Amino acid sequence: MITALLIDDDKHLRKGMKSLLERYALEMAIIGEAESVKTGIVAFEKYKPQVVFLDIHLSDGTGFDMLEEISNRHGKINAHVVFITAHEQYALKAFRFSALDFLLKPVDPEELQKCIGKIKVTLEKQHSFEHIDLLLENIRKKVDHFKRIALSTSDGIHLFEIADIIRCEARDNYTQFFIKNHKPLLISKTLKEYEELLGEHGFERIHQSHLINLAYLKSYIKNDGGYVIMADNTNLPISQRKKERLQDLIRSL
Repeated sequence: MITALLIDDDKHLRKGMKSLLERYALEMAIIGEAESVKTGIVAFEKYKPQVVFLDIHLSDGTGFDMLEEISNRHGKINAHVVFITAHEQYALKAFRFSALDFLLKPVDPEELQKCIGKIKVTLEKQHSFEHIDLLLENIRKKVDHFKRIALSTSDGIHLFEIADIIRCEARDNYTQFFIKNHKPLLISKTLKEYEELLGEHGFERIHQSHLINLAYLKSYIKNDGGYVIMADNTNLPISQRKKERLQDLIRSL
């Protein structure tokens, strides 16, 4: 049985979340509840849960404050944290860069079931939780332009400098990352999701299947329909409707 802690300052929302978990997560047991940073820390240290469902806004601070204090006391957070939040753009962006799970209020049962599936994989494979440190680092510094990204694969969670990513390639509903001095990684998210995340970091979608880091663009060839040569010596096609924008970007480099 997977043990879970539920932390939210609204007892009605806690009750609703507990009901959803009892219905859709039979393999999970809620072993404790809390409504604040202070009581959340006490409950975390007392119960040592495998999973924490954590609201961002608590009565005496934020869920980030709670995790920061636990991290300061124990050096690391040994639990799978799932944030429960309203639609807050900055927090959602930070979660995505940190490969952290989150659920939007009101919690959708289908999204909850997907989340439970991810939790089981993470716990079964005994993944580390270093990506929580990345989230806290970004929140603490109030980072607007993220420098690192966490990528979750079947064998664990990997942290990389965004500047080291050469290109990304669509593989059906997956994305393959090609990273400097590292083997390719296959991530179970679409290329569109990473286009949205990395667009402000010098990445450009040049084709339905290709997102490139312009810093690693070696050549733009106009012959044979148009293609680019990347720093890893791959030749990538350019879609017709992307050519003019790419040419403008190259001129501005």
